[in-house]
Amino acid sequence: MNTRLARTLIAALVAGMFAPAQAAESNAALLKKIEALSQELARLKTQVEASTANAAASQKATEELKQRVVKSEERVVKSEERVIASEERIAKSEEKSTERWLTVGGDYQFRVDSLRGQTRAFTDVAATFANAQQQLQAAFFANPTPANGAALTGLMGFAQGMAGVKTYSQAQAFLGANAGMLGALGNFAAPVAAYTPRNEALYTNRFGLDLSAKATQDVTVNARLVMYKTFGAGDDDAVTNSGSAPYFADRVGVFDGTLGHIPSSSFLNVDRAFATWSNIADQDIWFSVGRRPSTHGAPSNLRLNTPRPGNGGTPSLLVDYAFDGMTLGWAPDIEALPGAYAKICYGRGYESGFRSTPSNSLQDTDMLGVAVIPIDTDPLRVWMQWNRGFKIFDAPKMKDTYYGNTMPQTNLGDIDWYGLGAMGTVKKVGIGDLNYFADLGLSITHPNNNVSSQFGFQGLLTGGFFNPESPRDKTGSAIALGLRYDLPSKTKLGVEYNHGSKNWITFAPAATDMWTSKVGTRGNVYELYLIQEFNSRPVSSHLAKTFVRLGFQYYDFQYTGSNNWVGAPVKISEVNGQMMTTTPLDHAYNAYATFEVKF
Repeated sequence: MNTRLARTLIAALVAGMFAPAQAAESNAALLKKIEALSQELARLKTQVEASTANAAASQKATEELKQRVVKSEERVVKSEERVIASEERIAKSEEKSTERWLTVGGDYQFRVDSLRGQTRAFTDVAATFANAQQQLQAAFFANPTPANGAALTGLMGFAQGMAGVKTYSQAQAFLGANAGMLGALGNFAAPVAAYTPRNEALYTNRFGLDLSAKATQDVTVNARLVMYKTFGAGDDDAVTNSGSAPYFADRVGVFDGTLGHIPSSSFLNVDRAFATWSNIADQDIWFSVGRRPSTHGAPSNLRLNTPRPGNGGTPSLLVDYAFDGMTLGWAPDIEALPGAYAKICYGRGYESGFRSTPSNSLQDTDMLGVAVIPIDTDPLRVWMQWNRGFKIFDAPKMKDTYYGNTMPQTNLGDIDWYGLGAMGTVKKVGIGDLNYFADLGLSITHPNNNVSSQFGFQGLLTGGFFNPESPRDKTGSAIALGLRYDLPSKTKLGVEYNHGSKNWITFAPAATDMWTSKVGTRGNVYELYLIQEFNSRPVSSHLAKTFVRLGFQYYDFQYTGSNNWVGAPVKISEVNGQMMTTTPLDHAYNAYATFEVKF
């Protein structure tokens, strides 16, 4: 547009130069106009040149811009590739991060118990032998006559001879040959009159650490470490140690199956450690081996306020014992039986070592179980169980008990157990939810001809101290019933009832009860409890919670020997001074309170 203007101005200039003289413009005025037009032309020429230069620069700038855009696009692509690579590295890092393959949890419990009971009069066996030894030694050292020496030697020979008795027939022969010594022991008897044992405030604390590691796609490892200790007690002190004959066999001392489950030690012990291989052959089949999750199973989880045990648990009425063993399970997909599974379990209760030596005829104690759970859902869970204990030992290995150090010395026979139970939840009963359970148990003992020399020639539920009984099978039964009502306020109210018959025996020394495992009681046990959970938001996991638990137990013993498979039960009303290895209780109370944190 500036070029056209310049041409017009030049044409006008030429026309003016050849105009006629009569145009009336003077030369001076014309010169001024030419100068002005020349200046305007120069300015326009400069603009044209600048415009041309700008156009060239603009074209160059455009090309440069295009190149920069291409380079920017290349950088964007490379940045996106780096972002993708970084995300892939992050994903791979997360897959291997601790949070994805290792789960850490646990619990803490502070508990206070107030215990009280009533005993029956009996003769303390251990104290009787201690009296005889002390008095005969004192008599000999005060007056070392041949008669006193013979009496002391006779007692020592009697004790040594007892250790060599292994069978029922040998026991009869030994007692017949030593009738005189048996009569003499009566002179040193240690009778114990009925009394009222009590512990107004027994404080304990327990800490558990749970670890679950995903090693590979189908293999996991689970472990639980536990410390459980009485305030002010030394390590390995059982909760019912009292300076006299203990009240129950499962609380005489601490042994392998109860370590970490009854107050004992400030050490953090391994309670569970097992590996599980799942999805075998792309089927819902699993194999698990190690120190098993065979304690505190259903339905005891209601009272303990813990989640329902998974397919690794055992019915608490039959088994509450820390076993080392293995399990093979299968969960078929059956529409009519939701959650159904079955498993075969094997455990070793005692390893006897080499048996080819002349002095060791003891054999291993093993357990075999078959569990069938036809339904396992939140509204209803049903279980059927069969267990067999092979070659049951007479006493577990324990240190520093009232009887000194004990250990298995003989195998007394086998035991069969059968169980049938159910538990479930009924929603919206009134303003809350109602949980319930019913469990039945049956035990059948199969004693062999062996007797325990360390317990006065008693066998598997047969005989009394120095009163052997020929072996015969005995059947016992038990029932456990319970209700728990859960309110919206996170208050849970529970009631439970247990009954065991005269010859009932279970394998549950690791139960949490302080007096003795209530599921093994020969008589009746009544329990009321209240659980109040704190209304606080979980932080560590969705299962984390804090609560207090208040409860009261009443034991009504009808026969002696609860939770003891050695020796025949005696009706409590007929106990009157007999020689016994444990203190017979007529009845007992336990009021308890806990403060518990699950994390």
